[in-house]
Amino acid sequence: MSTGSTDEPTPGTDKQEPSGVDLARVALRAAKEQARARGDAARQKKQARRGGGLRSGARADGRDPMALGAAINRLLTERGWETPAAVGGVMGRWPQIVGEDLAKHCVPQRYDEDERVLTVSCDSTAWATQLRHLAPALVARLNDDLGHGTVRMIKVLNPGGPARRYGPLRAPGSTGPGDTYG
Repeated sequence: MSTGSTDEPTPGTDKQEPSGVDLARVALRAAKEQARARGDAARQKKQARRGGGLRSGARADGRDPMALGAAINRLLTERGWETPAAVGGVMGRWPQIVGEDLAKHCVPQRYDEDERVLTVSCDSTAWATQLRHLAPALVARLNDDLGHGTVRMIKVLNPGGPARRYGPLRAPGSTGPGDTYG
């Protein structure tokens, strides 16, 4: 039979209300956290008055010096420059990727990160045609090296002809020597 004391849970409720001891523990924990926060703030003010600011201790933190390579990798990650840096590395290793013969005649010009297109210029239409035939294999090789989907397409630029000359012997509508380059 129920005596009406508050220690027993009432029908329909699953939780007991915190007792006096539990409330005291919660209040003590909150007081300790507030005191710790006031102490940290006071310590920082005291160091600022001394002109020191935060000081490095025996433990490692974010202000410690780091190796140059680690600092550069951190900067690339923070700024989101991993893909452009990787593609820049490919441009530097172009002869090893495509072969010496092709590298002598075809040079990477730029990489469009939004479209994921690598633009390559060639010094003759024959080499441009050769590169167009090799483009699917090169895209696969570049994606293996850089990560899947980094390069979607290789855009091959035909060589530019000599400067267009204007004069009396030009046919109307002709683009000059550029007509033969496609």
